[in-house]
Amino acid sequence: MNFKRYRDLAIVLLALAVPFWFLRASMRDPGKVTGADKVIVRIATPLQYAAATLARGLSNIWGDYIYLVDVKEDNARIASQNARLRERVRKLEALEEENRRLRRLLDLRTSVRTDVVSAVVTGKNTNEFFRIARVTLDRESRDIQPNLPVISPDGVVGTTLKISGDTIDVRLVVDAGSGVDVVVQRTGARGFVRGTGDESKYLCSVEYVQRTDEVEVGDLLVTSGVGKRYPKGIPVGKVTQVVKRDFGIYQQVYATPAVDFSRLEEVLIVTSAPPEEASAGASGSSTPRR
Repeated sequence: MNFKRYRDLAIVLLALAVPFWFLRASMRDPGKVTGADKVIVRIATPLQYAAATLARGLSNIWGDYIYLVDVKEDNARIASQNARLRERVRKLEALEEENRRLRRLLDLRTSVRTDVVSAVVTGKNTNEFFRIARVTLDRESRDIQPNLPVISPDGVVGTTLKISGDTIDVRLVVDAGSGVDVVVQRTGARGFVRGTGDESKYLCSVEYVQRTDEVEVGDLLVTSGVGKRYPKGIPVGKVTQVVKRDFGIYQQVYATPAVDFSRLEEVLIVTSAPPEEASAGASGSSTPRR
């Protein structure tokens, strides 16, 4: 028991004495240095160098660690700011696109010079018999009834089919039961666009185009202003195929609709005939030419 106590005491004294003698030998006047001091200094020099080197190394490591921690925090902050900025840009782009659509809708509303009601597309349905887009009115209206023209800034959409409150089913122009009296914008040739009802693609056939009429692929078909009371000059479709027959009165023409129904978001429902159609309706010329 006593040996352990003396051992611990000796270790403590040695731990205190060694630094003292090292410090004494280092600070002593060079003219009074003894041999023992020289030995102590010689032993202490490499130890001091090693300790200083270790301290510098630890200091550099700690500094690098603090720097990396700061860099990591800065990177996280910058990444968070970039994410917020990207989200803001996305929202601004969406608002810009919405404003562009609404501005085009407003321009169309002004140009048709007739009573219209705006609506938003809320659903779409496709089957082999007919195609329907479901829209919801922006505001309550009592003027909506079946078979009213529905248009968009890109062109003719179809006609109203079934009304349930402020929700309306629209029969698209590509439905086999739909029909629009048209003219070829380039030449004025007359025709009657009817949907093919093809379930696999949006396609219309252009009937009653005389074999002598000039029609080419790429020609734009627009409403004639008669027939189903569409305002005059609204795009209906673009000619994609022309089959000129060697016999018969008419040639076979196919067209794709002017409206991209997959991206359709807002429409206008025409609730009254344009002024130029009123006289046409009174004179009994509202039926398509056969």
